Amino acid sequence: EGRRGCAIDSTVSGGAIISGSVVKKSLIFSEVRVHSFCTIEGAVILPGAIIGANAKIKKAIIDRSCIIPEGLEIGLDHEVDKANGFRVTKKGVVLVTRDMINAYLENQKNK
Repeated sequence: EGRRGCAIDSTVSGGAIISGSVVKKSLIFSEVRVHSFCTIEGAVILPGAIIGANAKIKKAIIDRSCIIPEGLEIGLDHEVDKANGFRVTKKGVVLVTRDMINAYLENQKNK
């Protein structure tokens, strides 16, 4: 109890694993791994992405094979998203690519 994966109003492809997290109104492609205690809403997670524990993702597109670090929040505060190097569209959708994540991690390491 408390660690059951749940997908509501979502499409989850075969081979995806949602482990103890909640996914709402999202599209999860194959070979995606969502670790425990995550909240994902209104997102498209492309094949091979890994979402670290305690991440929160809202209204975002996560590129294929991205590794989202533990606890990272995407789409909850667009100013923070821009400061982290992610692209925010005029309609408020956040785009995250592998290069953006690598730059984000490099910046975090240098702080």
